[in-house]
Amino acid sequence: MKKMLTTVVLCCTALALAAAGGQGGRPAAGQIKIGISKIMPHPALDACEQGIQDQIKARGIDAVFDLQSANGDPSTATQIANKFKNDKVAVAVGIATPTAQALANAIKDIPVVFSTVTDPVGAGLVSSLDRGEGNVTGMSDAIPTADHIAMFKEIAGIKTLGYIYTGSEANSISALALVEEACKAQGIALVTQSINTSADIRQASEAIVNRVDGIYLTTDNTVFSAVAAIIQVFGNAKKPIFAGDVTGIRDGGCLIGSGFNYYKAGLATGDMVADILQGKKPVDMPVKFLTEPSESDLFIDLDNAKLLGITIPQKYLSQANMIFENGKLTEK
Repeated sequence: MKKMLTTVVLCCTALALAAAGGQGGRPAAGQIKIGISKIMPHPALDACEQGIQDQIKARGIDAVFDLQSANGDPSTATQIANKFKNDKVAVAVGIATPTAQALANAIKDIPVVFSTVTDPVGAGLVSSLDRGEGNVTGMSDAIPTADHIAMFKEIAGIKTLGYIYTGSEANSISALALVEEACKAQGIALVTQSINTSADIRQASEAIVNRVDGIYLTTDNTVFSAVAAIIQVFGNAKKPIFAGDVTGIRDGGCLIGSGFNYYKAGLATGDMVADILQGKKPVDMPVKFLTEPSESDLFIDLDNAKLLGITIPQKYLSQANMIFENGKLTEK
């Protein structure tokens, strides 16, 4: 529902939010309003957004959701944060680091819950993982990078690894440090390529594909928004891809995907929001991580393995809950 705004600044903000594809509504009697801002639409973040809503409803909370997307633009993320502040939402939720930072910077008197932030301390959202920071708390999507790269080396014999990351995102810089550390421990040479926007993905892929044995993708939102370009470039070169986000690769093309389930991440975030609405203070809530095996997925593309001439060890096939074979995904 659009509202008439009375100042030039707010009018410009409304136009920007309309362009970003936001959804909102006026709460009915007895309802509370929850603002959810994500950095951009893509399957993982969309699944997280849905999980948040579903869990809040499952907890018996009568809520209306103002769903906003910054479409990859940090300035729009700031405008969304100011909108939530002016609308006095009951809780503001930021999915991914840039939107979470925008909310935390703009809002000081309303609970802010971040979701799928790789390094909350490095992003300046909290000073400790053991508790919230003032009005801010949330959950991290940190993945076991060292384990992933060790698995990639074992299965695909990687000696030189490619890595594309968004140079302007704090979570991507933090992930790069983990990749560098893991490659050093495994004796793997690392070739990196920094990007600014999703439009850079194809060129970055083409710049490194002939210099590496394969590529590793962490939970970089900009990279995954154009993951199809990476799959095409590396597929044409018959080079393997290991993805740390399973949600965006379910149609095949990546040799391996391992990461937590983003819908379940949304459920966990929704629980935190519900806890706050029912009396808990963000400062008393530690950062949440998904650690249970049931909260993670292992994807193996046997069609891609055959194309690359790679045999997947039985121990990984037994662990996988998603197998892509003969052009079809089977889930256990």
